[in-house]
Amino acid sequence: MFTTVLVPTDGSSGAEVAIAHATELGQTYGAAIHALYVVDTGAEPAALETDQRETLREPSERRGREATIRITDRAEAHDLPAVREVREGTPHREILAYAAEQDIDLIAMGTHGRTGPDRARLGSTTERVLTRSDAPVLSVRLGEDSAGTDAVVGPYEEVVIPTDGSDAAERAAETTLDVAEKYDATVHAVYVLDATTYDLEDAPRSIVGLLKEGGRAATDAVADMARERDLSATTSVRRGIPTDELLAYADDVDAELIAMGTRGQTVGSGRLLGSTTARVVRRSTIPVLTVS
Repeated sequence: MFTTVLVPTDGSSGAEVAIAHATELGQTYGAAIHALYVVDTGAEPAALETDQRETLREPSERRGREATIRITDRAEAHDLPAVREVREGTPHREILAYAAEQDIDLIAMGTHGRTGPDRARLGSTTERVLTRSDAPVLSVRLGEDSAGTDAVVGPYEEVVIPTDGSDAAERAAETTLDVAEKYDATVHAVYVLDATTYDLEDAPRSIVGLLKEGGRAATDAVADMARERDLSATTSVRRGIPTDELLAYADDVDAELIAMGTRGQTVGSGRLLGSTTARVVRRSTIPVLTVS
């Protein structure tokens, strides 16, 4: 399914873990690795002369060459075809344009884990790519501890698929089950009764029962899809704050991957990222695959 994997990079330390996940999937699928660095020209003063712009951009271009070479070197060391490119422009726009031009099947991006007030939103480039990408996006927490080393990641043997029974969740499940099948992974389908939406303590038992029944039906549907592929599957219906419950569940089953729909909604020229998906991507210490 994945024949081309794009790895956008800003040259950050700790990006090796994102490169490692892209390379792991590249090996599994026999995919070509594309490395892309975008020199952000959006913040440049408009009054700069051409030679001044070139002088200003030179360090970024050099950094981009070094960052993309690091990615292609690793891919080629694993006998994968690899190409690299340094562009100028607005990062998320150039990433999306490159993905469209090259018919990219998967975008693997590093994300910075945030704490405190900074955790209120994703980095603007990551969020914009997640919400606008037609291709699935694998978000990988950048690790400062891995800076300067060749990070090693294992296969995806335990995969969590949150579901709410929606079409977006079904699309995410279908894509993820292809990955799970490649790794002969165990699939864990989970549904969370949202305690922030429903006052479950005071709600009539009949209503809570209907919600649980809907959750069981949704998780059973994913599990059935997995078993049709001869994969082991488990189901779970939980209640609480969705992000907390999903991350706790992933930890409980020692998952190596979480896969979710973005539930994008058209708003003007852009889309909104589902709040639970955004929070999971922000906080997860394991890769999160999002499917539009």
